[in-house]
Amino acid sequence: MKKLLKHPEHAGGGPAAAVPVEASLGALVRRRVADFCELAKLRISVLVLLVTAIGYCVAAPGPVNVAKLIHTLLGTGLVAIAANTLNQVWERRYDAMMHRTRNRPIPSGRLSPWEGLVFGVSCCVTGTAYLGLLASPLAAALAAATFVLYVFVYTPLKRRTVHNTLIGAVPGALPPVIGYAAATGRVDAVALMLFGIVFVWQLPHFFAIAWMYREDYARGGFRMLSVVDPTGRATRRQTLAYTAMLIAVSLAPAVGGFAGPAFAIGAAAFGAALFAVAWQMADQLSAVTARRMLLATVVYLPAVMLLLLMYRST
Repeated sequence: MKKLLKHPEHAGGGPAAAVPVEASLGALVRRRVADFCELAKLRISVLVLLVTAIGYCVAAPGPVNVAKLIHTLLGTGLVAIAANTLNQVWERRYDAMMHRTRNRPIPSGRLSPWEGLVFGVSCCVTGTAYLGLLASPLAAALAAATFVLYVFVYTPLKRRTVHNTLIGAVPGALPPVIGYAAATGRVDAVALMLFGIVFVWQLPHFFAIAWMYREDYARGGFRMLSVVDPTGRATRRQTLAYTAMLIAVSLAPAVGGFAGPAFAIGAAAFGAALFAVAWQMADQLSAVTARRMLLATVVYLPAVMLLLLMYRST
C-alpha cells in the first residue's frame, strides 16, 4: 500500500492526478463558451445574417463579391451579438423574474454583468470598425445606428410603452439595408422596400411571441400588447391588420418593377398561407394558435426574401 501511494502516477504531480484537472479545465472552458454563445443568441443572429446576405446579394449589380459579403456578415454578426448581449445585461433583473429567461447566463449567475458588458462592447466596437474598413462606411454607420436604437431606445422602452414592438422594429429592419449599403454604398428605393418588409414582418411575429409568454412578460413588468390588453382583442385585430399590410408590402418589389411576375405569384401564395394562420389565431386566440403563427412567420420571411433574390429583375 505504501508503495502504491508513493508511485508517481498516484502522487500529487503525476499523470493520474493531472488527467482530472485537465478534464475539469476543459469542461469549464466548454461551459464558458456555451454561456457566451447563449448570451449572443446565435439562432436570432443567424436570421439577421440571412436577411443581411439577401440584402447584399439583391443589391449586387453583377457577380457577388464573396469576400466582401463575408466581411459584411462577420461585421454585422458581431454588432448583432453585441446588441443581444447588452440587451441581456440591461434586463438581467427582469429576466430573473421570468420563467423563460431566468436561466440565461447573467440572471443565473453563470456570467457576471461586467463580463457581459465587456464582451458586448468589444463585439460592437470590433464589428463596426470591421464593417467600416472592409465593407463600407455607410454599412458601418447603419450597424452602429442599429446597435444604439436597439440597446438604448428599444430596450428601456419595453417597460414604459406598449408601442415598444413598433419602435423595436426599426433597428430590427436595418440588417438587409446594411447588406444593401455594403454592396452599393447607398440606400435607395429597393433598400427601403427591404426595410419595409422586415419592419412589418416583425409585428405579427412578436405579437405571437408576446401572447405565448404574456404571463412571463407581466411578471417582468414589460408593457407588451398582450399584457396591457389581456382580453386579446387588440392582439387579434393588430395581428390581422399587420399581416395584411405585410402581404401588401411584400408585393412592392413586383409593383415597382424590381421583381418579376414569378416573385409576385410566389409572394402572394406565401402571403395567403400566412394570412390563413393569422385568421386562425385571431379567431381562436391561444398559445397553440400563437405558436403556429410564430412558426409561420419564421418560414415566411426567408421564403419571400429568397424568392426576391431568385426573381429580381436584372
